[in-house]
Amino acid sequence: MSARGLIIAAPRSGSGKTTLTLGVTAALARRGLVVRAVKSGPDYIDPAFHAAATGRPGLNLDSFAMPPTLVDALAGEAAAGADLVVIEASMGLFDGISGEAGRSGAAADLAARLALPVVLVLDISGQSQSAAAVVRGFATHDPAVRIAGVVLNKVASERHRLQASEAIAALGIQILGSLPRDASSSLPERHLGLVQAGEHAELKAHLERLAALAQAHVDLDALVALARPIAASGAAPIALPPPGQRIALAQDVAFSFAYEHLIAGWRRAGAQILPFSPLADEAPDPSCDACWLPGGYPELHGGRLAGATRFLEGVRHVAQTRPVHGECGGFMVLGQSIEDAEGGRHPMLGLLGHATSFARRRLNLGYRRAVTLAASPLGPEGTRLRGHEFHYASVTSAGEDAPLVALSDGQGKEMGPAGARRGLVSGTFFHAIARD
Repeated sequence: MSARGLIIAAPRSGSGKTTLTLGVTAALARRGLVVRAVKSGPDYIDPAFHAAATGRPGLNLDSFAMPPTLVDALAGEAAAGADLVVIEASMGLFDGISGEAGRSGAAADLAARLALPVVLVLDISGQSQSAAAVVRGFATHDPAVRIAGVVLNKVASERHRLQASEAIAALGIQILGSLPRDASSSLPERHLGLVQAGEHAELKAHLERLAALAQAHVDLDALVALARPIAASGAAPIALPPPGQRIALAQDVAFSFAYEHLIAGWRRAGAQILPFSPLADEAPDPSCDACWLPGGYPELHGGRLAGATRFLEGVRHVAQTRPVHGECGGFMVLGQSIEDAEGGRHPMLGLLGHATSFARRRLNLGYRRAVTLAASPLGPEGTRLRGHEFHYASVTSAGEDAPLVALSDGQGKEMGPAGARRGLVSGTFFHAIARD
């Protein structure tokens, strides 16, 4: 069995893509369909909500950071054994970076490459017939991207719905549903996006509400009928070779930002993943031959991490003889200390010389290219990688460690050396997605 697929997108962020994606996928899963939800672009938080709604692992597809062959193979794997693949766009449908055609990071790249129809979510608050002009623009902007249907969001009344939907229907584009204004459908947010699925106390009940909302206000049968087949592809190439054969992976709400395709690739390459929870004061498995500290929200748990002596001593012990790598939040924990939002300073592992602060916040956001300056768990010296950076923490003390990578932005503009390495320990704010 191989699934058909579609893309749920919008003109901009905040239009209701996640609400519709969760509601539709949860409703269809409750009907008995095997649904796989995918996030376009670099996002750690939405895939966990997707997994909760569908009962299937979340996944990212990224046209900038992933080679086209990897995009094709991962899409094919997502479709294998499923009935429907729903890809949720990030930001606006055409939002990405300029440069190489088809590799902007925009969801439109995936629509064109995978020949998948787009369902456009349109927030029509403050407008009615003018919504048709927005749809016309999106429908004609790129001939390779097909807007197959529209779902109206934040509809104030039946009259409001009729005015907008009749104007859009005149374009020959199907209206699939209309969602009323409903503040209860929103999910709580924090500084890197939504509050994580694992922290949502009433997630099951919320997903039930979203499923009921979709069932009542979206023509689910018509939406499914729009989907188009996803071509089968070969086995996905390994995006990043495993750093060891027995990898201790930090995993809890402070360390949750690990990409599914990377972990699945490591397993496919024969590696065994050994999860442990720093917040539960668990040490890495003593039999591991590498330790990986992913990103997350350590700045929200500085006190608990500083007091987690088994975790701290365990990682320090591993670092004496085996590689330890940290990404973003994991990189912060490898340093001397983290200053929280209230100005409290919490000592960390001290395996690298830098210190970071969340009290002195500065947004760092964007696609990145990196070249490793020495061998590390990211690969041999000279390994070229693509990924992204997204954090508010600032470095208050750089330390004296050697840099780990030479960093450029998504368009290749040099940003200078970044990260740090000392002995078998390495880390960087850069999140690796795949080799270039």
